[in-house]
Amino acid sequence: MIGVIGGGQLARMMAPAAEALGVGFHVLAESAQSSAAQVAGRVTVGDHTDLAALQAFADTVDVITFDHEHVPPEHLRALQAAGHAVHPGPDALIHAQDKIVMRRRMDALGLANPRWAEISTPEDLERFGAEVGFPVILKTPRGGYDGHGVRVVTSGADAVDWLGSHPVLLAEERIDFIRELAVMVARSPMGQTAVWPVVATYQQDGVCKEAVAPAPGLDPELARRITADVLTVAGALDVTGVMAMEMFETPDGYRINELAMRPHNTGHWTQDGSVTSQFEQHLRAVLDLPLGDPSARTPATAMVNVLGADRDDLYCAYLHVLAHDPQVKVHMYGKSVRPGRKLGHVNVYGDDAAAVLARARHAADFIAGVDTDPEPERKDTA
Repeated sequence: MIGVIGGGQLARMMAPAAEALGVGFHVLAESAQSSAAQVAGRVTVGDHTDLAALQAFADTVDVITFDHEHVPPEHLRALQAAGHAVHPGPDALIHAQDKIVMRRRMDALGLANPRWAEISTPEDLERFGAEVGFPVILKTPRGGYDGHGVRVVTSGADAVDWLGSHPVLLAEERIDFIRELAVMVARSPMGQTAVWPVVATYQQDGVCKEAVAPAPGLDPELARRITADVLTVAGALDVTGVMAMEMFETPDGYRINELAMRPHNTGHWTQDGSVTSQFEQHLRAVLDLPLGDPSARTPATAMVNVLGADRDDLYCAYLHVLAHDPQVKVHMYGKSVRPGRKLGHVNVYGDDAAAVLARARHAADFIAGVDTDPEPERKDTA
């Protein structure tokens, strides 16, 4: 019995993989209406910050894993001390929970960090800005996601309000990047690893909007370097499950942006575009089963998120997309509409990256109500 803490769309998409593997699936969800609670075979409603709730949940499962990274590390250590299997463990997960811890470790491993500093006063920020040049990227070390907890600052005064509630902040140089990249790796407790192709990603208002696999035009040597580096990170941090490494491609290589130790938006393309999806692979890894083949099925796959817009009723548009382009794979999360909210995603695969991306963009935006052209030009139907 696999137990997933968190009832979001990632847990929702793990459920079919658990069913196919023949294992039980139990979700600790925030509410009975949560995305995963709508489809999971067994659901408990509880608070992931409540140790008693976590302990009671852990007693019902054989392995614990996560839909998000917000469970307090001390609670996870308490579960481990009580004999529960937690994957990834708190010593690995902290590198996705705390950005300063992650930066320190990437430096220790000799990997490609941007220049960064810990900020405790406005004067600290002024000194760092004088060293690397303003504007600077300022982040809260914990709790940020999808653009939350991140701001672009131009002076020490811009940190005053955050320092009132965060004793330490992370400041990073602003990277002049070519594009954003991401790579997913899986690692099992026995140490077996598997890496998917590096993908190109695009963010809209701090939220991942699309991913194209493999990253078009990526230098093969840089792809090899990124693959080697993500394997180094997974091994050094003793990761179990899947991990995403998000990066900025630069003229001289790349810089690490963030880590995520769970299935990740930049890996959604694997549901339809690779031999083994990130969701199946994550469960294989945390169960210490042999890992599946991460190879891409076709030369190109595009994933585009359906982000909430002005349309409340998505059903008619959803029907149109399914009828108009039957090769589009649509994955919806059972969520109510809110502007900018991730409501689902679409995958399209074929021989031409630009063509499949155009089709995926049209499908996702038409469902959301952004694109109302019912007949986009189609260059590829492979």
